[in-house]
Amino acid sequence: MQPTFDTQKPIFLSIAEWLEDAILSGIFDEENQVPSITEISIQYNINPATALKGVNMLVDAGLLYKKRGLGMFVANGARSILMDKRQQQFFDDYIQPLIKEAKRLQIPSEDIHAMINIT
Repeated sequence: MQPTFDTQKPIFLSIAEWLEDAILSGIFDEENQVPSITEISIQYNINPATALKGVNMLVDAGLLYKKRGLGMFVANGARSILMDKRQQQFFDDYIQPLIKEAKRLQIPSEDIHAMINIT
């Protein structure tokens, strides 16, 4: 799994999201080490300060922590925190607009459920 560098998004955000995705998918399990800033910057040919900024976002969110002399590790509970965050983001980005548009079009909730249950 590699980060995708969206030209509309700062690279440090792409690095943070890549690490989040890797934690969610189990590539980096809780209490396991993540790649170092140097490894990330060399592998993806980016400035180490940019990689550090992305990693520090996850440290600030309590998802990663530093073991002095060893590197960065995934915190206990990180996956749960990310699941909650992403579920809320999904609700805000997709469900709320869907509900708003359905109301505007006067689509009954039963029809919405039926549309969703097709898959």
